[in-house]
Amino acid sequence: MKQMILAAFDESENAMRAVQYIADSYTPENKVTLFSVIPDAAALFEMSTVPLNPYFLSHQQTFFTEMEKQKRENLNKAVEKAKALLLKAGFKEKNIAVKIEIENIGVANDIVKEAESGYDIIVMGRRGLSSIKEFLLGSVSQKVIHLAKDISVLIVN
Repeated sequence: MKQMILAAFDESENAMRAVQYIADSYTPENKVTLFSVIPDAAALFEMSTVPLNPYFLSHQQTFFTEMEKQKRENLNKAVEKAKALLLKAGFKEKNIAVKIEIENIGVANDIVKEAESGYDIIVMGRRGLSSIKEFLLGSVSQKVIHLAKDISVLIVN
């Protein structure tokens, strides 16, 4: 049975392991979407509540813009690597989609919202936090598990 697989994806090794799991465990007639949510650097910049002098403000904006540009470059390289991995496993290019969005309602919420548009399963890597940090801060994968109501979530370690 053909499935629609949403691979929640970033440039991390954990995300690449999730794609490897898909390549190893699913047949190539399934459809895979590599879905990434990029934090909105512009929104972070605009949310600044502390009055800043114009010099600092302009440098802060430059920093966030550069940071977002670097994140996109790293993500694009990782996407190409993930696509190559799926193609090598026999997936057809027409069955591999890439979707990159700017964060809208939170990374985990954005992933679940996308999954609700017709996917059968969310596959994602477990975030590499220490157990104490994960307990205190939570992780995107934990939040996705708690938010997903009518869709399976597979966490790849």
